[in-house]
Amino acid sequence: MATEKKAKKKIMIAETTPKEANYKPKIRIKVKSYDHRVIDEAIKNIVETIKRSDAKVIGPIPLPTDIKKYTVLRSTFVHKDSRDQFETRIHKRLIDIEDFTPKTIELITSLNLPAGVDIEIKSL
Repeated sequence: MATEKKAKKKIMIAETTPKEANYKPKIRIKVKSYDHRVIDEAIKNIVETIKRSDAKVIGPIPLPTDIKKYTVLRSTFVHKDSRDQFETRIHKRLIDIEDFTPKTIELITSLNLPAGVDIEIKSL
């Protein structure tokens, strides 16, 4: 019975060790914008900056576009059949950075990007 417990412990230790050994820190950047041209320009700028610092870039990966539709009555009172419809589209891209250095982080934080671009930076 004691040998079975030791065997189970060895199996559990063997399962957890490779996962921790293969762990590499990553930085994940999510970029959002209403205009797809502006977001593509910002992504191009970010990728060039990361490559200059000799880090490995994964992406840009296009994420699904969020479309929010709004219906508004044209008239304030009686004419319910007369409506306007509006929509906003939020374009999103994802970039992962591996094998980065402190120089890479410094360059990312000091980037000057166009207006209308929202950036979310996470470390994994």
